[in-house]
Amino acid sequence: MPLPTFLLLLVAVITAAGVTLCLAVSLGVPAPALALALLCCVGVARMMERVE
Repeated sequence: MPLPTFLLLLVAVITAAGVTLCLAVSLGVPAPALALALLCCVGVARMMERVE
């Protein structure tokens, strides 16, 4: 993968994470609920990695 493409993907992921956090804070989602959802997503990603 060329370096500019990699850097663009990295910026896109960081921007999406920032927008998600700002939106969650503005909607008043509690931090523990956000952390639990993130932990569940990481667990699913980890299980999908082991399946293949």
